Amino acid sequence: MPVIDFYFDFSSPYGYLASTQVDAVAARRRCSVAWHPFLVGTAMKQTGRQPLAHVPIIADYMLRDVQRYARLLEIPLRVPDRFPVGAVAASRAYYWIRERDPERAVNFAKAVYRAYFVDNVDITDAKEVAIAAAARGTDCEELLAALNEDEAKLLLRRENDKALAKGVFGSPFFVIGDEPFWGVDRLEQAERWLQTRGW
Repeated sequence: MPVIDFYFDFSSPYGYLASTQVDAVAARRRCSVAWHPFLVGTAMKQTGRQPLAHVPIIADYMLRDVQRYARLLEIPLRVPDRFPVGAVAASRAYYWIRERDPERAVNFAKAVYRAYFVDNVDITDAKEVAIAAAARGTDCEELLAALNEDEAKLLLRRENDKALAKGVFGSPFFVIGDEPFWGVDRLEQAERWLQTRGW
């Protein structure tokens, strides 16, 4: 069965948009999705880029574009008061949860995205991250304790390294086999690639 490797940063609005669509693509093409949060800032250090939200002129366009795209997809989106942010706590939590229950981890990822881009929750706050996890069946206190332990830190560091080794440099980023697709607007191409087995 083909797999869509879905790389994203929890602070990425385009990643949020993709998170609402990628499962439907996989269902239509009878494949699975492997969710991989990573810290896009680590890739930006290597490429010399900076967040679009920090680039004059482009930032204004990007904020307009993501809201327009959300309306097109008919999904809710609110630009958070704190944007962009570092998503270390949420990313560590995801991998810590995945080690114990992969399905719960994906549900947690969707909950974090919604909390940030719909409910304006500060996802840099580990307590808020733990609340999102608790609503999906993870023990809140256990997760809070785990976020500062070596296991959670190492899991995220390894996944960041794997993403960079695969050539992942933005969010969202899809890889099918060895074929990379960058951007939510490339998800349509990724689906066509699955349908035709490449071109």
